[in-house]
Amino acid sequence: MIVEHISLADFRNYASAELALHRGPNVLVGSNGQGKTNLAEAIVFLATLGSHRVATDAPLVRDGCEAAFVRARLAHGERRVLVEVQINRQGTNKARINGTPVRPAELPRYAHVVLFAPEDLQIVRGDPSARRRFADQLLVQRSPRLAGVIADYERVLRQRNALLKSARARGIRADALTTLDVWDEKLVSLGSEIIDVRARLADDLQVPLAQAYESIVGDDHGPRLHWAQSIRGGDPEDGVGTDAVIGDDGTTELFRRALAEKRSVEIERGVTMVGPHRDDLVLYLRELPVKGYASHGESWSMALALRLASAELLRTESPAGDPVLILDDVFAELDAQRRRRLADITAGYEQVLVTAAVEADIPDVLHSHVVHIHAGTVIDERDHE
Repeated sequence: MIVEHISLADFRNYASAELALHRGPNVLVGSNGQGKTNLAEAIVFLATLGSHRVATDAPLVRDGCEAAFVRARLAHGERRVLVEVQINRQGTNKARINGTPVRPAELPRYAHVVLFAPEDLQIVRGDPSARRRFADQLLVQRSPRLAGVIADYERVLRQRNALLKSARARGIRADALTTLDVWDEKLVSLGSEIIDVRARLADDLQVPLAQAYESIVGDDHGPRLHWAQSIRGGDPEDGVGTDAVIGDDGTTELFRRALAEKRSVEIERGVTMVGPHRDDLVLYLRELPVKGYASHGESWSMALALRLASAELLRTESPAGDPVLILDDVFAELDAQRRRRLADITAGYEQVLVTAAVEADIPDVLHSHVVHIHAGTVIDERDHE
């Protein structure tokens, strides 16, 4: 897939912006705070329906405006697709494909993007929520319908938590709260699907993760990943990082049983204690958890390898071709050897978008189409010439 052109209106610091992108490497150069990452963020939004920097959509809308607009012309081989999204400060977003209104959840069917940014270090070193978000965004790109499943699960979870808090405030005993059974079944149905597809994702990522890590570092440190599932007794939110239950029971039965066992505790705490919202993707190097044991360089390499593995997975599965690979302020964090290795790995993708504060940080193999960004203004070197 290629992003041929992107247009912004009232997005972040851009009142308006037009940018033509080329096949192969594209470099956006600008000092910090000028808006180069905002352009990358807009492209990523089309593929993931979210930002890698903020949890809600409101900060994406320019100050004083009620909505932001992102339009992009995508090339899937000989086919051209115009995708558009209206990001509202309040209320539901709107989207169009080739001028026809669609649900925003349809956008990831057409836009395939993998972003690596400094914030991705939180995937490795941050809270479990960062790793869950990484996995779920990749799941949506692999199967866009899962965006609806995840959204429905979160809605049911909020409603169930509200009922638990109400029961706690009113002093209702666990055996008397029969209305919880209805929400349990909905939670189990949606949550079991999420747990299962996450587990398959971890299996599918294992080989490309190992290959990507070795290609970056130049050595095999045995990287692997594994889900600590709360329905099996592994709850990172409570400091338990390994699965405690091993058996042949299916996910649905394990989930239902775990809810029954935790009901009294859940009412006491007013919160749902088991489910995919409590799981963690545990990362390992040399058979030790990366979080807490890996050096800064190893953590950075693992985060980068996760993104490269994601890109390789999408690359092999998608009939639309390669995903667009975005490297946001990455090269400044790497030594010269790892810069060269990363550049060589990524140069083979159909389209690469690199942002940098210092143009000299970009290896020559990626240094072709250069665009300068200053105070929300896009200056294309080719147009300037």
